[in-house]
Amino acid sequence: MRQRDFAALWWGQLISILGERLSYLALLGLLAQHTRHFADRDSPVLLAVLANVMAAPVLLFAPFTGAWVDRWNLRRVLIVSDILRAALVVLLPMLYAASHSMAAVYVMVFLLFTCNVFFTPTKSAITPEIVPPGQLLAANALLALAGVLATSIGAPLGGWMVDRMGWEPVIYINAVTYLVSVVSLWLVRYRPHAHHEKRPEISLRAYAREVGEGWHLVRSSAQVGLALVTLAAVWVGGGFLNAAGNPHIQRATDEPGMQRVGMLLLVLGIGSALGTWWVNTGGRRAPRAWLLGGGLLVVAVGLATFALSGRLAVFAVAGLIIGLAAAPAFVLSETLIQEGTEPRQRGRVFSARDFLMRLVFLLGGTTAGFLTRSEGTRLALLVCAGLVAAAGMTALLWERRIEARAGEPLGGR
Repeated sequence: MRQRDFAALWWGQLISILGERLSYLALLGLLAQHTRHFADRDSPVLLAVLANVMAAPVLLFAPFTGAWVDRWNLRRVLIVSDILRAALVVLLPMLYAASHSMAAVYVMVFLLFTCNVFFTPTKSAITPEIVPPGQLLAANALLALAGVLATSIGAPLGGWMVDRMGWEPVIYINAVTYLVSVVSLWLVRYRPHAHHEKRPEISLRAYAREVGEGWHLVRSSAQVGLALVTLAAVWVGGGFLNAAGNPHIQRATDEPGMQRVGMLLLVLGIGSALGTWWVNTGGRRAPRAWLLGGGLLVVAVGLATFALSGRLAVFAVAGLIIGLAAAPAFVLSETLIQEGTEPRQRGRVFSARDFLMRLVFLLGGTTAGFLTRSEGTRLALLVCAGLVAAAGMTALLWERRIEARAGEPLGGR
């Protein structure tokens, strides 16, 4: 944190993610208003559609944007993306007020997440270029902690603000946070490395070859594969919780509102913070495959507990456990991909990661939406727990594949 460039990136991420958490609660508040606090029969489907609209830009564009990111000035991509996101967020309430249609909201969310297609892989690609290799795990832990802190602050604050002020002011606050992030990112002293400068002139054939190189690395690297399996489990869980978890919480109380969701996200954030701290301290000595796989098995237990209960206290305990156990998936997966790729390939690999994660998020959210509508929230959440547990077992078995590829154990690297 004493390094100016990393500190500027970190503060920009913290403020930007804080705004995104507020915006997420605002969108839920908008949907709650539109569906009479999720009382309408179609509310699970509308939640699933929102999740799909968030996923669609990544599914359409991420397989191809990585090759461009690898050619561009990474700092400039981050700044332009945040400026565009600020403008789109400002327009969203205006369009809804003019149409009172969720279709207009979905269009703006689609454009907003199109900007994310460029921002997210660029942020992951630039970190190893401004941080020494020996500090990469610590840097990723701190960036993950920024997301945790933003969730811990933004979730309860956003729920409180939406319930008392309405969703529109919260959306405008998110636009301001994007602009503050632009100022912070501007302070990053970044000079494009040689791999940006030595690219041949772009052509359709060269572009297709570069895209193919990125996907080949995703398929062939055991280290990248382990990271993607564990991340996929987390994203599936996110899709199920978005479509089934929110109605499950609302139906367990006589006083529907966003404040309860915000408080549970705060507990989830506290668990994630503790898990992130441990991964970067005592967890450094543990084999990464065991940390990732074992963590997913514990997450599955937390999800099952959440599904079978209707009490807020049990929800809170389950959220704390899920946050604590899911932390390795965020910190270690990022580090595994960065260590397993060369600088000239990182944009493509991280774009491929985003594509795959959004795909499983879409599948999870869609499945949960229809399961919730036909069978109820409890069964949908139990199905989610089973899928996460299966991914955890797969990750535990993955270490043998990595040892066969690298000739040494994964732990201790």
